[in-house]
Amino acid sequence: MSLLEKVRTYDGQEIEPGKRLIRAGDVQGMSFAERLANQLHRLAWRAPFQGMRLRGRCPLKLLAVPKDPIAGEKAVGEALLSGVLQHGRESYPIKGLDFADPRFSPQLSDYLQSFAWLRDLAAAATREKGARLAEHLVQRWLALHADQVTERAWRADLWGKRVLFWAAYAPYILSRKDLVHRSAVLNALARGARYLDRGADKAPPGLPRITAWIGVIASALVIQGGPARLGKGEAGLSRALAAALHEDGGITSRSPMEQLALVELLGQLRAAYIAGRQEMPGEFGEALAGSVAALLAATLGDEALSSWQGGNMLSRRRVAAAVEGSGVTARPLRQARGWGYQRMAAKHSVMVFDAAPPPPARALKGGCASTLAFELSDGMHRLVVNCGGAGIDTTALSHGLNQALRNTAAHSTLTLGDRNSTAILEDGSLGKGVSQVELARDEAGGVVTVEASHDGYCKRFALTHQRRLTLSANGLELEGEDVLLAAGRKRRGNPVPFAVRFHLAPGVEVTSTADGQGALLRVKGGNVWQFRCRGGQLAIDESLWIDGSARQHPSTQLVITGETPPDGMTIGWHFKRAA
Repeated sequence: MSLLEKVRTYDGQEIEPGKRLIRAGDVQGMSFAERLANQLHRLAWRAPFQGMRLRGRCPLKLLAVPKDPIAGEKAVGEALLSGVLQHGRESYPIKGLDFADPRFSPQLSDYLQSFAWLRDLAAAATREKGARLAEHLVQRWLALHADQVTERAWRADLWGKRVLFWAAYAPYILSRKDLVHRSAVLNALARGARYLDRGADKAPPGLPRITAWIGVIASALVIQGGPARLGKGEAGLSRALAAALHEDGGITSRSPMEQLALVELLGQLRAAYIAGRQEMPGEFGEALAGSVAALLAATLGDEALSSWQGGNMLSRRRVAAAVEGSGVTARPLRQARGWGYQRMAAKHSVMVFDAAPPPPARALKGGCASTLAFELSDGMHRLVVNCGGAGIDTTALSHGLNQALRNTAAHSTLTLGDRNSTAILEDGSLGKGVSQVELARDEAGGVVTVEASHDGYCKRFALTHQRRLTLSANGLELEGEDVLLAAGRKRRGNPVPFAVRFHLAPGVEVTSTADGQGALLRVKGGNVWQFRCRGGQLAIDESLWIDGSARQHPSTQLVITGETPPDGMTIGWHFKRAA
């Protein structure tokens, strides 16, 4: 019996016992009034006289030096010591480095301006070895940006990060006994804190606003401001978290890469509270614990991220560093709500299933039409994947490829009529499509079954896509069904073509069976899996996969194709690991 057999109604919608209804977020882009207010705010701070608003008492020293709980990238730090700034695929010589260099991508500019590179420098050098370079670059920043408020250097979220990194790595940037340099750094920190006091709530909602308010709190704990600034910062962060997080701890952008960044930020906030000898409010501790659990839910057996919402796997090391730095011991969230990623695990098999609508436009630019797609791993080896995306290094791939990777066809799920389940408009925004997902989960007897359906094809084709996934208790078998159900009015006209895609990880060798309805999948360095299907014709086609460094790799996909009649049909398939 289907887990989603309809028996009752709720809020005018038919739902099923034990089932949840996950609707698309109603948060759209900023209103005209909000955009106008933010533009006026930016223009006001560019006026010369506004610098007077940042004047105030300069601290004589830091009240505390928090420990950065996140380990940096040693290789990147070694490159810095050798005279090269590296971030993603970009690299520039440090000699003559200009913080305002127009050649820098937005990602590299933010990395440089936030001083996040101090973490990487510290991973490769002691204070004595790294301080000379760190102080030299801080002096360059001060000369160019300390007294001139510009959007590129003075964005609220960048100041939030800068407060965290300058405070944590004060031994690197304040090591010499130069009172002029020391005073300039401390004065810049104080001015940045006053700027955040006035501008944190003007930062875009989501991670930028969270980061800005964390900067306010950190400045109160380690620079100056006392209880008044601390109370204001805590109230602001509470509002920002409430607006940006689902109740299950997942960020509203539904981006695992943003979730990772959130865990890192909250871990740094926790360290600031410890350094300031203050108790972190319980709601922030709960947000950190929930964020870690949601992050772990989106990891596969190799402990790296699964690929969703334009992201890629990043690195196992970075995920592990963030979780360890959080100080939280948490299990992966299994039954997500707004976060949407259902995790199914048995023995060595782990699967992550997207069972929610795409994120709202305000929460994420470049969301993907990936509803009801999944990724599957066998131990440390990835088997079924999505094509992935460029992640933070958006310049690594062409615009056309970045857009193509957002399509439903770039994910391991079903497409109807060669259409996306949620439209991707010419301007890059998401249009009409999936507005709600019905979800049910059962774990009786150690067998995990998740069934979900979406309405993304209802208006165009009068069909609902329902996917049922069952993972055996020993993790050796995954049985799936993609069901197309007539929705509301009876559709007339020609049958609609469908395609069910299973993108395979690079290194998976595929051999078709003699009857053409199955395949053997040999995982390089791993096990052999058998695949069978019914309800369509199986083909083996080319695909590609984007790794954690935003590099393209050729791969293969299994594609079940056919046509569905007006009243729908069922396509069945089965993965089984060979003994």
